[in-house]
Amino acid sequence: MTHRLKPVAAAPGVATAVAHANIALIKYWGKADERLILPRTSSLSLTLDDLHTVTTVRFVDDGAGDRAVLDGQPMTGQPLRRIADFLDIVRERAGITSAADVVTHNTVPTAAGLASSASGFAALAGAAAAAAGLELDDRGLSRLARRGSGSASRSVFGGLAVWHAGHDHESSYAEPLPSDLDLAIVVLVIDSGRKAISSREAMRRTVETSLEYEPWVRRSHEDLAEALDAIEQADLPRLGEAAEANAFGMHATMLAAEPRVQYLNASSIEALRAVREARAAGLPAWATMDAGANVKVLTSGSASEQVRSWLRQRLEPSVPGLQTVVARSGPGLQVWPGEVGVPRTCALDTATTNHAGGL
Repeated sequence: MTHRLKPVAAAPGVATAVAHANIALIKYWGKADERLILPRTSSLSLTLDDLHTVTTVRFVDDGAGDRAVLDGQPMTGQPLRRIADFLDIVRERAGITSAADVVTHNTVPTAAGLASSASGFAALAGAAAAAAGLELDDRGLSRLARRGSGSASRSVFGGLAVWHAGHDHESSYAEPLPSDLDLAIVVLVIDSGRKAISSREAMRRTVETSLEYEPWVRRSHEDLAEALDAIEQADLPRLGEAAEANAFGMHATMLAAEPRVQYLNASSIEALRAVREARAAGLPAWATMDAGANVKVLTSGSASEQVRSWLRQRLEPSVPGLQTVVARSGPGLQVWPGEVGVPRTCALDTATTNHAGGL
């Protein structure tokens, strides 16, 4: 459930928000408008419960410029500029000029293909808008979050969400999708380090150079229609098949780019093989991948621990440092006035928490 924003009276200029990562089942890949972040295709996602970002924004008039701290480390360079550019959008809309102090804690590995930008910019949108005194409804928050990261538009909402591609700022937003399905994602964390190429650069290169991109765009419309019908019919196998096909198609467009974009490594391929074997063994398991080496497995909530255990047993001998997370359907954006401590939890395997860059 999304907590809509209210004027921040208790602590003027300060607000805290928590937003959860989402995993796209039907992908967003490619922009029609770089500045407004309007996508070429509509997309479908599931917001997750255990992977989240907590952000506090404080507007200050000390002349020092915007400052940001991520997990105790000051942010600099392009990551800080990206935050400052987003805050400029909020400042312009609110009619203020104050710089901001941003403090963020992340349970999602940054730039590892696990949707850290989705939870990060959704939380930043909620906290910054509230601290600036803006009153936005859920759709307005989705539009605002989209300006930071396209996928963040979906993390405003809990559970399943559809991001309508639209054709301008007003028509491009996400909204929640009711469902009777009990869904879960088993995340296979193969590499939680920073990606060699950012999603933005990979997306731009794919759109501009891949001969497979336009056919994938046409097919993606069909994939979304199939997925939406499967959700309406509460048909998990059909949803899983549509999601898996859409993800494979997206990665095929990257491999056809010039120069080639390849996120999947040998361990990723082994994980995909294991998911197929799990399904052949009768388990409800369908793979999806975003811009990274990690593999996510769509399954049912009731079977999620069994799927996780089966995949761990199958993959541990061949995938060093494997971590697994079972994530269920999570809540939407929540916002509070002032600085609020929010528990940081994540259902990681305790036996593998020494993996570098872990959640």
